[in-house]
Amino acid sequence: MRTQSASSLKVRSIQAVVSATTVMEGAGMLVHRSFPTAALDMFDPFPLLDELGPKAFAPAEAPGFPDHPHRGFETVTYVLQGGMQHKDSRGHAGKLGPGDVQWMTAGSGIVHSEMPEEEFTERGGLLHGFQLWVNLPAKNKMMPPRYQEVAAAGIPAAVSEDGLVSVQVVAGGALGVRAVIDTVIPISYLHFTLQPGGSVVQPLPDGANAFAYVFQGAGRFGDAQTTVERGNVVLFGTQGEAVHLEAPVTSVEPLSLLLIAGRPIGEPVARYGPFVMNTREEIAQAMDDYRNGRMGAITI
Repeated sequence: MRTQSASSLKVRSIQAVVSATTVMEGAGMLVHRSFPTAALDMFDPFPLLDELGPKAFAPAEAPGFPDHPHRGFETVTYVLQGGMQHKDSRGHAGKLGPGDVQWMTAGSGIVHSEMPEEEFTERGGLLHGFQLWVNLPAKNKMMPPRYQEVAAAGIPAAVSEDGLVSVQVVAGGALGVRAVIDTVIPISYLHFTLQPGGSVVQPLPDGANAFAYVFQGAGRFGDAQTTVERGNVVLFGTQGEAVHLEAPVTSVEPLSLLLIAGRPIGEPVARYGPFVMNTREEIAQAMDDYRNGRMGAITI
């Protein structure tokens, strides 16, 4: 447990800034993909980060992600606006609205769908959210699947003393509060909003890889206070105990970002579509299991 004040922590430098790419996924969902891209394959232990939208849909127009399998990792879905609903091959169904989080451990394998929530589809509106993939160590890849769903009201939140920085703590801890979600490996998943003039020095778990994704405004990051705008990923170096985030006082809008960190697993990665394993043989087995119905089917 650290006893140092935030001001005494060594701030990490920036390793790189990478622009997200725009792709169409699922049944026609606009996605801003931070990785995997040609510029950044993955950032151990994270194989993927997608920003869904933001995009406005007319009634009955919103697409989604029909039935598909996963094995060997976790998916984290965080909805900012609109609504999503999911169903899976183990008989689980749920809905996610603004501010809600679903942390799904696919483990040994599951088939699920992620579609716009029925009422949202009927009325239309703005859809905006994120999906993060968290890799699992080899010893956990075949663990039983599980869901953790937390409504917005249950996500711990905090505000800085000056009122300029707020945070929703999906995983890990920030500004004196801790997350309620249980993670397989140590993870920080923090949604920061900084008003103009706001700044924070956020401690990181020892040995964690860390990145930030800016999805509103522009901010200054790292020990050199590098300016980064919306749609970019900031990869922090590994030397240092904390990261520095700042919204310039001259900003015309708040700075909103995800700060995500996790200890690298450091194992071989074999990835194909919705499967993240350690070897090509394990990928082949996952494909065979899915094709032959061993991951089940959605019947609800």
